[in-house]
Amino acid sequence: MLAFAFSNLLSRPARSVLALLGLTVAIAGMVGLFSVSNGIDATIRKSFDKVPGMIALQPGAPVPLFSTLPASWQAEIAAVDGVHAVNAEVWQRINVMNGKETISPPRFFCGTDIASRIALRSGVFKDSLVEGRFLEVSDRGTTNCVLSRAIADEFGKGIGDRVVANGLECTIVGLYDTGSLLFDIAVLLDIGVVREVARFDPASVSGYYIEPAVGADVDALSAEIESLFVGRERRPWRPSSLLAAAEPELGGGLLGGIAGAVADFFATAKLPESGSAVSLGEELTETALPRAEFEASAIELRTASDWSQQFDRLSGDLDLFLTLLTAIGIVIAVLSVINTMLMSVSERVIEFGILKANGWSRRHVLTLVTAESALLGFGGGVLGATTGWAATEMLNYAFPDRLSLYAGPNLVLFAMAFGTILGGLGGLYPAVWAMRMEPMEAIRRG
Repeated sequence: MLAFAFSNLLSRPARSVLALLGLTVAIAGMVGLFSVSNGIDATIRKSFDKVPGMIALQPGAPVPLFSTLPASWQAEIAAVDGVHAVNAEVWQRINVMNGKETISPPRFFCGTDIASRIALRSGVFKDSLVEGRFLEVSDRGTTNCVLSRAIADEFGKGIGDRVVANGLECTIVGLYDTGSLLFDIAVLLDIGVVREVARFDPASVSGYYIEPAVGADVDALSAEIESLFVGRERRPWRPSSLLAAAEPELGGGLLGGIAGAVADFFATAKLPESGSAVSLGEELTETALPRAEFEASAIELRTASDWSQQFDRLSGDLDLFLTLLTAIGIVIAVLSVINTMLMSVSERVIEFGILKANGWSRRHVLTLVTAESALLGFGGGVLGATTGWAATEMLNYAFPDRLSLYAGPNLVLFAMAFGTILGGLGGLYPAVWAMRMEPMEAIRRG
């Protein structure tokens, strides 16, 4: 039956090829779109697996770039039982490097307290060093830096060379490569130097990286540290602070738009004690919130699982959006198959009449037409899945520092099976129409 169905498709090559191409484009588009979501998931999980500790931020701040905490809290956190080391950080966006605006991918200064950074048992940047050396205590007050290999390759720089970022001339002493788009964006310098170039308050930091002692319960330790700062002056982060990011010296309107997108994503903040959600767009005043909310901790700790959960929500919304886009292409492809099979059936009315007159049952006719459309679907699924996978690989190769698409085996196999099912469903109506024709009626129509 399959051989007969295949020969029927070959007898009308132009129409079959057009239907095949329609399915191929739809399935390739589906693979390409969902490789975006899968790539985000894979990047997030791979990245945060490298962060065993906790990050302390200003309550509600989406990322350290938008956070501000007192520098004096470092000693208090370090004194908590179960804390191994606390590293203070100051983050600042780099707008211009070597005369080139850095919009996409973004680049950042990471000012780090070198002494406490060295005290960490493990660190994303230090553990990923691929060339040169890491920052040492002797680098305090200097512009010696460690940056990602992606940044170095972008500007054709190596160990001993200099890069100029936001007007600051830095000497490269080390290169790191985490393999993650989330982490390969930083230029590490002494925290004091970054404070000076960013005009950052000397008494403040962006946040703290807290490394637990061996065997410590991360969740319990996080709760204990947050409880330590209950009742302190609390300055929850608001999106209004992003207005500074839209100033011309920080990248203008485009950066403001990027910041706004970040604010939209983190549109609600979970308050540590109450567990309630509050819109970050609202003013956190006594008229907006109960008094109990103001008695929450003045610091917010996030573990790797917390970050993953936030990005899972983003990924879920993205999957819904991608599904809607894919559905449009699939509907068009199915209509193309239906049209092809209807035309094929209408042209073979006499053929079906003769077959039924010679003993073919309705089931035989239904099977033949469905097999033809399923073959189209299988071919479109295979070609579409292969094309989509190849496209994601080429894009990843062409833009390694901007894209991380992932079309895994599960997605490719699903695309093949889905294409076959679509083809079969697309030929179902023409098959039923052909099945219902009586032999003499079919011959007479022909």
